[in-house]
Formats: sequence, C-alpha cells, structure tokens
Amino acid sequence: MTTAVRRRQRDTGLARLRDTEFARLDRTGTVYLDYTGSALYPESLVNQHAAFLEHAMLGNPHSDHPVAATSTELLTVARRSILDFFDADPSVYTVCLTANASAAFKLVAEAFPFSAESRCVLTADNHNSINGLREFAKRAGAKVTHVPLDDDLRLNAGDGSIRDVQAPSIFAYPAQSNFSGVQHSLEYIEAYQRRGYVVVLDAAAFTPSNPLSLRHVCPDFVGISFYKMFGYPTGIGALIAKKTSLAALRRPWFAGGTVDFVSVQHGMHQLQDGPEGFEDGTPNFIGAAAVPMGLRFLRDVGLERIRTHVRELTHKALVGLADMHHANGQPAVRLYGPADTNSRGGAVAFNVVTDTGTVQPYWEVETAAATAGMSVRGGCFCNPGASEKAFRIDAARSKQCLASFGSREFSPERLSACLGGEAVGAVRASFGLATTSADVERLLDFVGGFRE
Repeated sequence: MTTAVRRRQRDTGLARLRDTEFARLDRTGTVYLDYTGSALYPESLVNQHAAFLEHAMLGNPHSDHPVAATSTELLTVARRSILDFFDADPSVYTVCLTANASAAFKLVAEAFPFSAESRCVLTADNHNSINGLREFAKRAGAKVTHVPLDDDLRLNAGDGSIRDVQAPSIFAYPAQSNFSGVQHSLEYIEAYQRRGYVVVLDAAAFTPSNPLSLRHVCPDFVGISFYKMFGYPTGIGALIAKKTSLAALRRPWFAGGTVDFVSVQHGMHQLQDGPEGFEDGTPNFIGAAAVPMGLRFLRDVGLERIRTHVRELTHKALVGLADMHHANGQPAVRLYGPADTNSRGGAVAFNVVTDTGTVQPYWEVETAAATAGMSVRGGCFCNPGASEKAFRIDAARSKQCLASFGSREFSPERLSACLGGEAVGAVRASFGLATTSADVERLLDFVGGFRE
C-alpha cells in the first residue's frame, strides 16, 4: 500500500470523525485553530457523560454511605485510568486530582523543601503555570536560574545549567512549548535526575496529540489538564507523581478531605497518606466520571494517528506562510521557531508584516480573524520568556518602558509604542484532531489577504 493511499484512508477516517463528533464546526462555518488553548469536546463524550449522570447518584466522597461510596469508586477508577493511559507503573506512580495543570504544579511548588542551598532551574520557554514556582523558591532563598533558548526557540542546554546538587532542587520544563510548538527532548528528564534534581514535566500542551509513556521516561511529577486533551470537562486535571517524590513534599497547610484527624484544642492534624493528602477540598467527582470516557475516546482514535495528522497540517501551514511575499518580494509573514516539523507540535506562531517590514499589530490580525469566523490566539500565550527571545526585545529598553507605566497603565499597545513599534505579541494557530486541510487553507487565504 502506498503512502498516498494510507494518507487518504487516514484522512477519510478523521473526516468521518469530524462529521460525527464535531459537526458543529461545519454547521456554523467556524474555523477553530486554538487547540493549544483547549481541545474541542467530541459530542459522544458529552452524551455519554450525561447519560451516566441521568441514572447515577453521586455525593461527597468524604463519607461512608452508599451514595458517597459510588463517588469514591469513580475517583479510584479515574486515577487508575490515568495511570493506564500514560503507561505508568501503579507501584511507582500515583495520581492527585486537581483543578488543572496550574493547580498541579502549585501543589509541588508550595510543598517542595526548598532551602538556601537549593537550585530551581526553569527554562525561558516555561508557561506561567511553571514560572510561578520561582516565587516559592526565592522565598526560601534558593537560587533561580533559567535555561536559555537558541534562535530556533529550542533549549540551549549547553549553558552549563546542569550541575550536581546536594540540597533538594527542581528542574521544571515543558514537553511542548505553548508559544512555538517546539517539543523539548524528554532526555532532559534523566539528565537532570542523574545530577540530583527532582524533575517537573509540564505535559499540558504535549499530551493532546502525542503519546507519553511513564515507563520509558520517568519524571518525578507530571502536570496535565484534561480540557486540553479532550475538551470536557473543564475544572479537572492531574498531578501524576512518583510515590517517593510525593512523600518527600511537606504540605504547608491542610484542608477538607486531606486529613485523617484535626484537633482545635491541641493544634494537631494528621494528613492522609498518598494522593488524598494533596487533594485540596472535595475533588471534582462528577467531572472525574468523564475522565476515563475521554481517555478512551483518544485511545480509540489513536494518538499516533492524531500526531501524524497534526504534523501534516503543521507542515502545510509552515510552508504556506513561509512562501507568502508582497509584490516587492518582501516576506509577508514572520515565523517564530523551527521552519520544519522536526520535534515540533501543532502550534505555529507568526506575525503579519507589511511590505516595508513593519509588524502588523497582532491584536488587529486577531480581530480581523474573528470577523472572518476564525478562532486564533493573539499575545504571548503565557510564555513570556519564549516571547522575549522570539521578538528580540532589548531587556534594558523594555525595563525602562515598563518602569514608565503607572499602576494599571500597562497594555500591549502602549508597550509596543514605547518600543518603537516592535512586536510584543504574535498570532498563534494550533491544530488538533478535528482540524482539516480546508481549515489550514482558510488560514492561509486569510493571512494572504494582508499582502500588498
């Protein structure tokens, strides 16, 4: 069977899926290109969950009566399905259910035993969900450093940041960039662990269209949000943690179901063992019922199939945008990150530029896209370090500009004007399993309309 035939068969299958699970896109004429922001939920997942809830009786799991026991079992099944989906050995890993990936990382940050001898190594490409770890590290006097990026926005690990540590220290990085779509090597996990670091992996942007086996790579902590994987429900994510690494954390407080015992008279409390001791308040037990259903949907479609589909669409977008030129021969688009799909996920960040090389403000392009029925993202995508590198913003000049703004006066428009019209944000198109080649062509036609 030829490659072309296999591709047609694959595209036919995904086209059928779009017709059955995401028909609302074509009914409304919407071009949705913000899959890094959130997946779209398949209709069958919502219907399946609704049918389950119609007949189920669920209550607060922090009780022992029959209705509560049903909720407790749902949470157990959800944790088990998460470990199974990520090929995690249940004797090694456990799952804390959280509100989202940000909440998962906060659990680690606030309970990590930082000291003045510790190191907190982040990257210039971290999402703000990870960047916030530095506040807990600095409060304890730990040294905070950042691994820089090269011109392709890949990690430049040759800067000497990997060094042996003795005190409890963290290395935290994304498997896939929210800004550029770059997929950073999972080999960094073992490299930093050998030097004594606890490794925190941000897998939120990676897992919707890429398989992740926690038997092949073994980070200490992994954070995910399920709405990014299959769109529904929001308000539930997970911290997948090595049991030994979780046991080394020291919770700074307690609440709700995290405790076995509390005494007001004696100022005492005893945390529950395992993940329950880290789940603040009552878990989203109703949402948890949908997690195994959503994971089953992705498994049935096939992550390898989704990855190949997304890679082909990304290639089409990269080539089409790179080929756009004005009548005078000047490029009409400025791309950020690698020009090919090697170790790259389905996100493309770019700016539209005029025939004189001036950047078209991203907010104007985003507004025009919305008018055209197209959902793309504009800004820095919660990745300030990658943005600063991509736009080559002069640190001293931008600091001076920011210092000139009074309280509540900051805006991208003001910063861009202060920097002489330089880019301070970009447009991002990101692709998922429901994206079609026609969607990418709509994007290219739209961007091509800015040419002069």
